[in-house]
Amino acid sequence: MPDRDPLLDALDADATREAGARFLDLVARYLETTGRGDGPVSTAQSPQDIAARFDGPLPAGGAPLDMVLSRLERQVLDGVTRLVHPMYMGHQVSAPLPATIWTEAVISAVNGSTAVREMSPTANAIEHQLVRWFGTLAGYGPGCGGTLTSGGTEATFTGLLAARAAALPDAWEQGVGADPPVVVYGEQAHYAVTRAIAELGLGLRAGIAIPARDHRLDVGILTATLDRLGREGRAVMAVVATAGSTPVGAFDDLEAIGALCAARGLWLHVDGAHGASALLSAKHRHRVAGIGQARTIAWDPHKMMLLPLAAGLVLAREERDLDQAFAQRAPYLFHGQAGERIWDQGVRSFQCSRRADAIKIWVALERYGADGIGRLYDRLCDTTLLLHQKLGERPDFVTLHLPESNILCFRYVGDGHATPESLDQLNFALRQRYNASGEGWITTTLLGGRRVLRTTIMNPRTGPEHLDRLLAGLARTARELAAGA
Repeated sequence: MPDRDPLLDALDADATREAGARFLDLVARYLETTGRGDGPVSTAQSPQDIAARFDGPLPAGGAPLDMVLSRLERQVLDGVTRLVHPMYMGHQVSAPLPATIWTEAVISAVNGSTAVREMSPTANAIEHQLVRWFGTLAGYGPGCGGTLTSGGTEATFTGLLAARAAALPDAWEQGVGADPPVVVYGEQAHYAVTRAIAELGLGLRAGIAIPARDHRLDVGILTATLDRLGREGRAVMAVVATAGSTPVGAFDDLEAIGALCAARGLWLHVDGAHGASALLSAKHRHRVAGIGQARTIAWDPHKMMLLPLAAGLVLAREERDLDQAFAQRAPYLFHGQAGERIWDQGVRSFQCSRRADAIKIWVALERYGADGIGRLYDRLCDTTLLLHQKLGERPDFVTLHLPESNILCFRYVGDGHATPESLDQLNFALRQRYNASGEGWITTTLLGGRRVLRTTIMNPRTGPEHLDRLLAGLARTARELAAGA
């Protein structure tokens, strides 16, 4: 019998409670120090400097666990953007709920793939229950279906794939032809929409953008556009509305758009990746009134439900719409009988190797409750509204809109004498220098053709004192830039 490989001893040692506790302690210390606002929000090191840490030959032999943990702390955690820091107010990525962070280890330990029920029977059942819960919140009936996704981009792609299957049932075999139907969407829709239009083979010319009014899809122009398309004899594959836009967090009028689509028999997809979580909020659910009229909905629990990446979701009013979108047989995997509901999620999902992320969403709901997560949603929105009020009290900033969610765009204007063009340059440089300082972290975008600053409050630990620090830091940095310092 061959000698036992020492690597097996290392596997057994790393599977012990003692080894796990060391990883646990590392994460807990990161959460504790970062959560109370210690240290910089991000790193000012260049991509080249960070890459140099990991430059070198492929490790042929393993290193002691002590060394690996040390490198994790010194060279990995030292160079991250700390989303748990209360001064992080950047992209739409959450400071995750603590219980769900620990659940990640459970998911990885079990390592079940939920594409096939027999590989992950419990997580598969949980995913189906989540679909029923979320579908009910959206206003869907018992025939609804859905599946977890990697995020809103995949969810929107899946929803539009289902729309293509309904409009062009032969597309799987025959393609979309020379004159494909069009997709109509708002000009402030997420790029996932135009990406899906191109990837579905329709071609970008099959996408029609509707101008915005007050940052929302203009329903009057949408109506006129649909009338024109009808007169021209052009088929419409889908209309896409947005609930919680990326630029400003605005909500399209889903009731009006839904009624319009229903009257004309058109497929409505709602990109609610950011804003569908308003369904959990007593104060904000009115913003998604009418969402149940959509045939498909994209929803990202890893945004406003504060789940760790990745936890996306696509819902369909009728489960068979998703099944038809992936009309493909794989008898070595999927074993449903004719006329029998298929529990395998691989038949309605792009992913075959599917992580059991349903477990962490279930843990979040079990631990904090739907009402509790709804209150966190309210807190993020209330903090953003407070920032809007504080900005309104200062002459050196102007706000660009009243926030409907947790996203706010504003602009540094100083004493008001600078030209719009010079303010564009100043605001861009302001964000760069402020973030590099480690004091805080925000984003920037273009709004109405002008460069603006953009905040997204994704951390419930962010409070009034942090907003004051943000504005003081931005104003100080802007004055330094204006003075050439």
